[in-house]
Amino acid sequence: MRVLFLLLWFAVPAALGETISGQVVAVADGDTLTIVDAAKRQHRIRLAEIDAPERKQAFGTQSRQSLAELCLKKEAKVETQGPDSNKRYIGRVTCDGVDASAEQVRRGMAWVSAKQTGPASPLYELEAHARLRQIGLWADPQPVPPWEWRAVPRTK
Repeated sequence: MRVLFLLLWFAVPAALGETISGQVVAVADGDTLTIVDAAKRQHRIRLAEIDAPERKQAFGTQSRQSLAELCLKKEAKVETQGPDSNKRYIGRVTCDGVDASAEQVRRGMAWVSAKQTGPASPLYELEAHARLRQIGLWADPQPVPPWEWRAVPRTK
């Protein structure tokens, strides 16, 4: 049993607290991207501590474009925090030395996720600044957080 556990544990790449480095090859939305590492393995990554508008939501396209500007075709480093329910790794991503989560919030392209973020995080100050200056999604008089938008049933 112990051997099976060890085999499974080591078979899972990028476990909690490990680092993944590689090139960003795709941006799905404003908080999800795909990295290919030196071994040519793909890793789908969800940016830690933020929640960006969904693709079909107001500012969804702009948020995705913003993350693509920051990261697409660039070298990235991910400090993983574990998997999410969609088989992506949650992680702190830096692209060419820029913290992607912080930059998305600063640009008004994502909300700080209170579920994932401690109360002393500097991300809250970046969000407050963007909100006060009506930057990005904060230009909307009543922006809808993605967790609320996802909760509303939609017809296809």
